[in-house]
Amino acid sequence: MKSIAKLALGGVIAAGLVAGPTLAGDNMKTAKLASYKVVDDIAIPEPLAGKKGDPARGEKLFVARKKGNCLACHKVEQLKQHLFHGEIGPELSDVASNMTPAEMRLRLVDPKIVNPETIMPSFHKVKGLHRVMKKFKGKPVLSAQEIEDIIAFVQTLKMPKQAKK
Repeated sequence: MKSIAKLALGGVIAAGLVAGPTLAGDNMKTAKLASYKVVDDIAIPEPLAGKKGDPARGEKLFVARKKGNCLACHKVEQLKQHLFHGEIGPELSDVASNMTPAEMRLRLVDPKIVNPETIMPSFHKVKGLHRVMKKFKGKPVLSAQEIEDIIAFVQTLKMPKQAKK
């Protein structure tokens, strides 16, 4: 599992600059597409929604079974009050110590850029996807602001030094 986490955290494919679509607001039916820039195939430096996220809203999205559903694949020690943490993806209890918001943003928008073999879904992409539920055809799972809210929450996930393994 550690090798998967290292690959997910550090997988750099090739240096480059890529532009892709993103929605600028929460209303996914009327939001205009904007551009984001992927830098060096590891990060999207600028917030998608043009403003910082709210960690409280991000936590709700993170655990929501019909939105982020992050606990389906990831274990998070700080959320042990929620049942059924997954073990498919890397543990995220200390992710803020290892990853920048820009790196997290790319992993939520299009994780296959960092790791083409990942099974993590793209939460903010609408083209080039397979087996998309009808209600999400042409729409991302998460809006630009929801991505920023989740990033704001995940940036709070740090373990005290004595608790680190």
